[in-house]
Amino acid sequence: MKKPAITFCLLCLAPILTTCPVLAQDSGSLVSWGGMVVVEPDALEGLVALSAGSYHNLGISDNGSIVAWGANWYGISTPPDPNTGYAAIAGGMYQCLGLTHDGSIVAWGSNLYGECDVPEPNTDFVAVAAGETYSMGLKADSSIVVWGTDSAGHFSVPEPNTDFVSIASGTYHCLGLRAEGSVAAWGWNSNGECDVPEPNTDFVALAGGETHSLGLKADGSIVAWGDNNFGQLELPEPNTGFVAIAAGGYHNLGLKADGSIVAWGSNNDGQCNVPEPNSDFEVLSAGARHSLGMKSDGTVAIWGSNDQYQCNVPVPNVGFVSVAQGVWNFPCLKENGSIVVLGANWSGQCDVPEPNVDFVSTAEGYGHTVGLKADGSIVAWGSNSNGQCDVPEPNTGFVAVAGGGDHNLGLKVDGSLVAWGDNEHGQSTLPEPSTDFVAIACGTAHSLGLKANGSIVAWGLNDDGQCTIPAPNTGFVAVSGCHTHSLGLKSDGSIIAWGRNEYGECNVPAPNTDFVAISCGTEHSLGLKADGSIVAWGSDTDGKCAVPEPNTGFVALAAGQFASIGIRSHATGLPEMEDRVQPSTTTLLIESLSPNPFNPSTLVTFEIRRPGRVTLTVHDISGRLVCSLDLGALPAGHHQIRWDGRNSAGQNVASGMYLLRLEGADGASATAKALLVR
Repeated sequence: MKKPAITFCLLCLAPILTTCPVLAQDSGSLVSWGGMVVVEPDALEGLVALSAGSYHNLGISDNGSIVAWGANWYGISTPPDPNTGYAAIAGGMYQCLGLTHDGSIVAWGSNLYGECDVPEPNTDFVAVAAGETYSMGLKADSSIVVWGTDSAGHFSVPEPNTDFVSIASGTYHCLGLRAEGSVAAWGWNSNGECDVPEPNTDFVALAGGETHSLGLKADGSIVAWGDNNFGQLELPEPNTGFVAIAAGGYHNLGLKADGSIVAWGSNNDGQCNVPEPNSDFEVLSAGARHSLGMKSDGTVAIWGSNDQYQCNVPVPNVGFVSVAQGVWNFPCLKENGSIVVLGANWSGQCDVPEPNVDFVSTAEGYGHTVGLKADGSIVAWGSNSNGQCDVPEPNTGFVAVAGGGDHNLGLKVDGSLVAWGDNEHGQSTLPEPSTDFVAIACGTAHSLGLKANGSIVAWGLNDDGQCTIPAPNTGFVAVSGCHTHSLGLKSDGSIIAWGRNEYGECNVPAPNTDFVAISCGTEHSLGLKADGSIVAWGSDTDGKCAVPEPNTGFVALAAGQFASIGIRSHATGLPEMEDRVQPSTTTLLIESLSPNPFNPSTLVTFEIRRPGRVTLTVHDISGRLVCSLDLGALPAGHHQIRWDGRNSAGQNVASGMYLLRLEGADGASATAKALLVR
C-alpha cells in the first residue's frame, strides 16, 4: 500500500501550497534496563569475546570492558565497577565470571550457593566456566578450583588435579581437558553426561549442555554423549572439519573451518536456524535456548529465543519511533511501519501477522498485541482467551489503540470509543457519552480516556483507587494506566499519579516540571523530560528505575513489569525557543494552535506583518527534523496551515511534544509547542 503524503493545508488570502521535500529522519535505537537489558548497536561493536549464559550474554570489548544484555536477574547483566581489564568471561544461569588480565576472577549475580565467593588466593587463574549453581576456575599450575554448591559432587575434581588445559561446565556437571587429550567428567550423571566414550584420547575442546556433553577431536570430528531426547547426540554429517564447539540447553553448535556454523538438537525456539549468510564466523556460544556467533569483521549474530531479550533486538536496532508499555512484552514501531515485539512469546504475541507494514501505532496486553494500521484498521494477535483479538466491526476509522490485561480500547476518528475483550470488572463497559475523546489508555483491569476538554474519565476495577482521578480533573494532555495505578500528564508539564502507592509509584519526584511523556509500569513509573532525560520512580527491583547513562537523547519510553525501555536518538540540539516566541516588534507571530493537544491534526494560525517568503519546520523534542515546508511568498495578514501529524515521508509520527517553527526571509521566527496524543 502506498503511504499517504504529509498533509499541510495553507489557508490565506492567496492560497499557495508547495511540495514538502522528503527529508531524512534520524533513527532511534532501543535501550532497555531492569529485569531485561537491551543495548544499543554500538555496544556490540569491537567485541573480542562472547559467552552465552542461560538467558543472557556477555561480551568483552576491545577496551577490556564487559558488555551484557538479556536477563538481568540478580544483576547478571550489570557488570560491576570498575569494568576494565577483562581477558575472559563465562555466563551461567544466575551468575557471571570475569577473568582479569592479572589472573583474578570477578564474580557477580546470585550468590545463594556461594557461586560468587571465589576461593582465596584469587590469583593465577587462566580460564573460567559457570554452571547453574557452581563456578569453575583453571589455575596456571593446571589445577581446577570449584566453588558454589557441591550438591552433585562438583568439588570432587578427579585426581590427579593436575595437567588440565581447559574446562567446561554443564548445568550440573563439570568437564576438564587434560594435556594428553583425555577428558575428565564429574558431577551429575543421570543421563550419562559424565560417561566419556572410548577412546578417551585426542580431544582438543569441550562443551557442556543441560544433560549432555560434547568433545572436539584433533581430527576435526565431534563426539557427543549423555541425553539425546532432543537429538543433541545425532551428529551432522559429514562429521569433519570442525574447529570449535558449543553446547546449549538441548542444542549444539559446531564451527567449521570454512567459517560456517552447523546446529543440531532442539530447535523449538529457532536456536538452530543459523542466519544467512552462514559464513565468516570465528566465535560461537550457546545459551539455554539461543545461540551466538561473531564474524571475522566483528559483527555479532544472535538467534533463537528472545523471551529475556537475550537476542537483543532481532533486527537492526535502528529506526524505532515508538514503543508501547507491556507486562511481559514491548511492541516497538519502526519508521518503516513495521512492528518488532520483544519478550516472551508463549501465546504468539511476538509473531506479527503478515504483511508487517503500514502500522502507525501499537499496544500490548497480557499475552496479546494490537497494531493500528495507516488505513485506520486494527490487527490483534496472540492470546484470545477473552476475545481480545476479535476486533469489532466495522474495523475502520480508528486513530489510536490501547491494550489492557485481556481487553483493548480503540479510539475512532469521531472521538468515540470501542472496547472489546474481558469485561469482568466493567473495563469494557464504555462510559456515556462516548464522545470527544482524544487519547486512551488501559490498565490491567481498568480503562482511561482523555477528553478534548482536558479531563480524564476512568472505569473498571477501582480497588486501589486507580479510577479515582484527583481534583482538579482539568488540563490533562496525556494518560497512562497499568496494574493498580494511573498517571496523567498536565499541560504545564507536571505529572499527577493516583491509585496504589505501595512502592512509591505515585510519588512523582521533584521538580515535577517539564515532562512531555509518561508510562506506567506494574510497580514503577516513568516520565520523559523535555530535555530528553528519563525520570523513574517506584519499585526498583532488578534496577528498572536505574536509567542507564548517559541519560540523554530519549524520545520515547515505556514501563513494564520487570523492565523499562526507551528510544534514544543520537541527534543533537534543539532549536532555541520558548513556548511561544512573538515579541511585539516581530514581523511574524503564531497566534494559536487548535486543538492542542491534537489528534490527528492541528491548525496553526499565524500573522505576517510584512510580505515575504515563509518556511514551516517541525522538530521533535530531540531536535530531529520531522518535516519542512516552504509556504512560498505570502502577503501580509493572517494565515492558517494545518499539520496532520505526519513526517516528510507521509508516515504518522508517534505521540509526543513537537516544536513548530515559522521562519521568514527577513530572519524573523516564531515557534510553538504542539502535543500529539494518539
